[in-house]
Amino acid sequence: MNLQEAVKEIRPLDEKAMEQAREHWDSIAHPLHSLGKLEDMVVQIAGITGDPRVRAEKRVLVPMCADNGVVEEGVTQTGQEITALVAESFLQTKAASSIMCRTVNCDIFPVDVGVATDVSILNRKIAYGTKNMAKEPAMTREQAIQAIETGIEVACMMKEKGYQIMATGEMGIGNTTTSSAIASVLLDLPVEKMTGRGAGLSTEGLNRKIQVIKHAIEIHKPDKADPIDVLAKVGGFDIGGIAGLFLGGAACHMPVVIDGVISATGAVLAAAICPQAKDYMLASHVSKEPAGQLILEALGKDAPLHCDMCLGEGTGALNLFPLLDTGLAVYHGMSDFHNFGMEAYEHLQ
Repeated sequence: MNLQEAVKEIRPLDEKAMEQAREHWDSIAHPLHSLGKLEDMVVQIAGITGDPRVRAEKRVLVPMCADNGVVEEGVTQTGQEITALVAESFLQTKAASSIMCRTVNCDIFPVDVGVATDVSILNRKIAYGTKNMAKEPAMTREQAIQAIETGIEVACMMKEKGYQIMATGEMGIGNTTTSSAIASVLLDLPVEKMTGRGAGLSTEGLNRKIQVIKHAIEIHKPDKADPIDVLAKVGGFDIGGIAGLFLGGAACHMPVVIDGVISATGAVLAAAICPQAKDYMLASHVSKEPAGQLILEALGKDAPLHCDMCLGEGTGALNLFPLLDTGLAVYHGMSDFHNFGMEAYEHLQ
């Protein structure tokens, strides 16, 4: 499925399924909407799948892995070699997210969309890392589209494998720089507000990072009205792949969970391409990165978790699953008011 085909397949949520899910919640012996966001998630998933019998036990995390040429500018504390090391560790249950996956009964399916060396995960490598956006566009327009369509392909693959819900993750040294650049342009917000310390930069390092992003935006002039142009000029293959996961998930009627600020930037990119895709996204947590709350607000999302996390890899998204599990346990397992010998609550004006 290419990008145009995916966008054509993204439709409004199924209102009938959502209403049936709301009616089922209201019939359960508990005060109306007293489980708050847990109820909202279940109703949203019913609308996404078109089925009020919501299931989410078969789940997968897809980390998109890629390197970024902008690390040449000293915007990170570590070198590119870390990307490949962590990418390999996903399948060895050594990375934080893969350890969490085992705890929350989630499979992991990492994808190489542009790691600077060869790794053993699924190979969809577009190039051995992007170019240095401080000197030239990060990628060609064709490569940007390829990154997005790779994410669409993988999302469709996960649907075909029978997964009911997908979480997004990433690994790519330098991607807090590219995500800040993309988010700053697409949301029309100052670079300073969208840029954090990433993996532990000093104040001097943070200031250098901000100046690098400003310089890249100034020399390339990415077009806010053309999200693919923004990705090509100041983005990363991983963020393009994540945007594709959101678009492909929406096209396949599968809920997709937003992780932290980089994943959320991919969500903003997907929404800029197809606004309807936002309805298929579930927020998980508010990243500690400065742009975390701002990006979620731009997406119209209210995340249930506030954990001060900023690890990435999908770690925040994974922590949504236990919440969803408890909500679904009540949704499927609790009796109605009649079986408890109680009068049902009524919606009062």
